[in-house]
Amino acid sequence: MIEITPGPTEQNQKKILNRLRRAQGQLAAVITAVEAGGSCKDVVTQLAAVSSALDKAGFVIVSTAMRECLDNPEGENSLTVEELEKLFLTLA
Repeated sequence: MIEITPGPTEQNQKKILNRLRRAQGQLAAVITAVEAGGSCKDVVTQLAAVSSALDKAGFVIVSTAMRECLDNPEGENSLTVEELEKLFLTLA
């Protein structure tokens, strides 16, 4: 879990939440399109937008964790380099 304190981390939380909400709306549009028998092109385009929004949110989360680990390596939520690498690679 990303610990939120006032400052840059709070801004990152807002970015993450905005991206996730955007993805949620786009996913709802994909579901509606599939239920309505929408065109393949429209469904795939919306699905790609969902995937991109989720990927971007994931990268912001990982980059925030990296910064927090550098700023506070002994912190409660600190991750090792190996753990950060694994998180990053799961998004690839």
